[in-house]
Amino acid sequence: MNSGLEGAAANKGERIAKVLARAGLCSRREAERWIAAGRVAVDGSVLLSAATNVGEESEIRVDGRALPARERARLFRYHKPKGLVTSHRDEKGRPTVFSALPEGLPRLLSVGRLDIASEGLLLLTNDGELKRRLETSGWLRRYRVRVHGAVDEKRLSSLAHGIAIDGIAYGPIAAHLERVQGSNAWLGASLREGRNRELKRVFEHLGLTVTRLIRLSYGPFQLGNLGRGELVEVPKKVLLEQLGGAATTPADADHRR
Repeated sequence: MNSGLEGAAANKGERIAKVLARAGLCSRREAERWIAAGRVAVDGSVLLSAATNVGEESEIRVDGRALPARERARLFRYHKPKGLVTSHRDEKGRPTVFSALPEGLPRLLSVGRLDIASEGLLLLTNDGELKRRLETSGWLRRYRVRVHGAVDEKRLSSLAHGIAIDGIAYGPIAAHLERVQGSNAWLGASLREGRNRELKRVFEHLGLTVTRLIRLSYGPFQLGNLGRGELVEVPKKVLLEQLGGAATTPADADHRR
């Protein structure tokens, strides 16, 4: 094994973990674990550190296999049904989003998550860098939420200023009452950055039990009329219009030449 590669490549290219993630093989964190386990080699040298930059000319191998040629960045809209975990593997053996997808797709990554009881729009991409950009975009995410309990519209509107629950600060949530059905009500809610199960925790703090949660949109991408379990690719033209350079990869550039 050779550690000299780290210094030689320090001033060029991109971090190896970023390259592996963008190729859709794994997340950056997983890539760092693979490197620590000695599974990644560059130009014939097994890496000893994730603090390594690689260039376009570098030969990268994982478990002895060459890194696949990079596809152009692709994005899919998926209507996630209830009962699926947003994970590639589940330690409890529950069905996952990825096991429910059609065959013949590239390895896909989820843009954010929806918990097992939530449904609606889930964006999926084959590109780790695009995933990161979308997750940190600050785009508005809209939901319809069915709750059980009496809705206090003043308390609901106060969420626009943010709220702290058990020492955890949650950002602004725009929430409004849509309609009441007996002891249940439908709410509209939108936020720009969501913690795990944030809406459920915030509404429970208001004395409301969430019985259904549907994501309607993520930035400019809409659930629309997608049927449950349906997957549709976002056209390349639309992706480029919405994201510009964030959706451009070397494979795109090669294709244009």
